[in-house]
Amino acid sequence: MRMKKLILILIAAFTFVSVARSAADHFFENDGVSLAVAATPGPPPLMVPLTLIQGAASKGAVCLDGTLPGYHFHPGFGSGANSWLIQLEGGGWCNTIRSCVFRKTTRRGSSKYMEKQLAFTGILSNKAEENPDFFNWNRVIVRYCDGASFSGDSQNEAAQLQFRGQKIWQAAMQELLFKGMQKANQALLSGCSAGGLASIIHCDEFRSLFPTSTKVKCLSDAGFFLDAVDISGGHTLRNLFGGVVKLQEVQKNLPNSCLNQLDPTSCFFPQNLINHVETPLFLLNAAYDAWQVQESLAPHSADPHGSWNDCKSNHARCNSSQIQFLQDFRNQMLNDVKGFSGTSQTGLFINSCFAHCQSERQDTWFADDSPLINNMPIAIAVGDWFFDRKTVKAIDCAYPCDNTCHNLVFNDDDTPTNTMTMIYSRSTRLTFSSGLYMLSILLPFTCS
Repeated sequence: MRMKKLILILIAAFTFVSVARSAADHFFENDGVSLAVAATPGPPPLMVPLTLIQGAASKGAVCLDGTLPGYHFHPGFGSGANSWLIQLEGGGWCNTIRSCVFRKTTRRGSSKYMEKQLAFTGILSNKAEENPDFFNWNRVIVRYCDGASFSGDSQNEAAQLQFRGQKIWQAAMQELLFKGMQKANQALLSGCSAGGLASIIHCDEFRSLFPTSTKVKCLSDAGFFLDAVDISGGHTLRNLFGGVVKLQEVQKNLPNSCLNQLDPTSCFFPQNLINHVETPLFLLNAAYDAWQVQESLAPHSADPHGSWNDCKSNHARCNSSQIQFLQDFRNQMLNDVKGFSGTSQTGLFINSCFAHCQSERQDTWFADDSPLINNMPIAIAVGDWFFDRKTVKAIDCAYPCDNTCHNLVFNDDDTPTNTMTMIYSRSTRLTFSSGLYMLSILLPFTCS
């Protein structure tokens, strides 16, 4: 009897840790799709199985550990049968041998650890009431397992690491073209976070896959990472990106039009790439991007005494000087998109929220209380832009004017169990142990 109780306790503990880890993984590994499942009430979402690209290894297209890359595909129907939406998964970067060796023991570096099914929600939903413009398209998530936004091409034999993001991108596109994408009459390349950066890098290459008669555009969600100064005056994100570019030889796959003017690390920053993209591009970003606040502006390395801990946990706890620092960050973002926003084919939706990845989550993409700018939700803004129904240059007023945000907040409730709560929307809470939270932040920059 005691043994049975012990087994039940262990199962319960394992379940709690698994749920907790999943919650932590969403923010630190940026699995926006899995969060949307937890955050969305009502009927269960569509679950789509993983497909491995069987011929990829012969093309050198493998994950960090040498396993096959993969994707999740749900076919379109009706009027969307010849329309394609390709979503590039996010999940940060690895910038050192050590961080990449760790990464290859996770779903972000090996298909051995990838979920066998993923939920399709938000921009990937197959329900018209959740995704009015793209619900019946062919919809694909390309899994991310290279650690350099699908753009590296090198290896480290001593550490048994394969940096083959560019080849994974090419193999995935070849596979999807064979599956029917070559017949597309319209296509949208999108991505979230590190995948949003990838959608910018590969936008023109994606356009080149189709005849000129095909309508092709690109969407970057939470992919506008700024080359910003952190609170100590350092360049945390530039140092990270510099390591990624050098280690994985990313410069091979960056546009020459940028490299002729700037160094390779600078050309990995979206602010220096967007004006070189010829294909119509839409930028969806929170002005106070939650990941950048946590890991680029005020990381532990720049704040060893924790003076920003309260502010990072909950923006309502920021003092006036911290708010001003964040306003300066927003101003830099708006300044960096000025030239980009001046062209007719581009689109913008920059809301004054503390959020990250808003297209994959149902509550932020299209719901009764989803974020708005000028009474326009994100899904409608993207659809209006893609289908040329109207010009979309939606830039929010500065914090704290927007009361429609679904802000990302960490709350330490100081209970004996020392739990922390992440609030992803007005009505949704996910709780996980602070031990897992600390484990996540002790692995900085492997995730976004």
